[in-house]
Amino acid sequence: MENNFHNEILHSLSEGVFSVDEEFRIRFFNEAAERISGLNREAVIGELCKNVFKSKFCDNRCPIVRVLESGKTIYDFDSKIHCKDQIKSIRLNAVLLKNNTTQTVGGVITFREIEQQQNVEKYLVKNTHFYGIVGFSREMADIFDLILEISSCNASILITGETGTGKELIADAIQATSQRKDKPYVKVNCAVLPPNLLASELFGHVKGAFTDALKDRVGRFELANNGTIFLDEIGEMPPQMQMQLLRVIQDGTFEKVGESLTRKVDVRIIAATNVNIEKAIQEGKFREDLFFRLNVIPIHLPPLRNRKEDILFLANHFLKKFSMVYQKEISEMNDDVLNALTNYSWPGNVRELENAIEYAFVRSKTGVPIDVCKLPQAIKLNKTCSEKVKEINRRTLQSSDIIKMLEKHKWNRSKSAKELEMNRSTLWRYLKEFGIEE
Repeated sequence: MENNFHNEILHSLSEGVFSVDEEFRIRFFNEAAERISGLNREAVIGELCKNVFKSKFCDNRCPIVRVLESGKTIYDFDSKIHCKDQIKSIRLNAVLLKNNTTQTVGGVITFREIEQQQNVEKYLVKNTHFYGIVGFSREMADIFDLILEISSCNASILITGETGTGKELIADAIQATSQRKDKPYVKVNCAVLPPNLLASELFGHVKGAFTDALKDRVGRFELANNGTIFLDEIGEMPPQMQMQLLRVIQDGTFEKVGESLTRKVDVRIIAATNVNIEKAIQEGKFREDLFFRLNVIPIHLPPLRNRKEDILFLANHFLKKFSMVYQKEISEMNDDVLNALTNYSWPGNVRELENAIEYAFVRSKTGVPIDVCKLPQAIKLNKTCSEKVKEINRRTLQSSDIIKMLEKHKWNRSKSAKELEMNRSTLWRYLKEFGIEE
């Protein structure tokens, strides 16, 4: 029954979701994946994913292969897939799939059409507080002021903060307010690329530089020339690459992998990390001279638990976002939900809050305020859940359940029926069946 419940949630998501086993055969394919790809679930189950999607990355740099090799999740990977009648651009995330014994048994891919994602992002940026960032706390206001103050300079910036605090959004705001806002803006996640591929990704390579180098490749720094490059998870960068990056910062020069020709670029660097850099320096994992070069303008993002006044603004923002994404109107949350959100510690920060609101959103009905029972278990802990039909259905609906709800609403049948998620006539039928009278 629990698996059916989880599948119901996965099928209700607007993102395409599919899973593969260790042989890369598709084992799960949700309804959104069917809609985006135009493919029938029954036709693709059991098929090799490369034969289904026919992406150019299937034989080279497959996201699932890279996740299996590195053990690290891949975020926001852009690709193209062959759909039923056209080729579509998608943005995907890939993560390991493990069983109860933590043994890897495959991978899970979630994906969206880039065009749809871009439309949602444009709307949210236009209708949020500061270049797509929601924050009304004193700490966030100070960061917004700093971003505006540094808009005319090209100094390197290091953004620090826990996972999920929104470091990439800060980088986006810095670029959008800078003198280079109309120039190239290139992003690289240093944590998801194996060390042997990171040099090629950043600086490019020439044909024959290594086994899979079948043709020349332009690196991210060259693509970002005269613009900005965002190096996310810089604390995960291997020591050898740190030395090469230091050279680019110092004199703007680099060589492609397998080439001795020195090239020159003019790139503004924004870096971000959730690693304690000072500790990493002491342990010899991060170069101190590189830290000083990157940390010209430091920006530290406080965790969400230290700016609780932003939680409700963020929650309402995510409600608007998911109303657009799922095309379902839910604009309110009950008071017990607001209390639960405010009192939770949010170890996963803003990203965890967004996931929690999405989880509750997909479980709620159109036009019905979100109830605390719809929140993830960790967040609604120690909160009293209202008696809902979906939860009562795990056992037989009892007359005591009906009486409790009626007493809660002072025998207002309309309100009781609404909270029990049934028609008023259905409630009357139960009253008659149980012989319940006020």
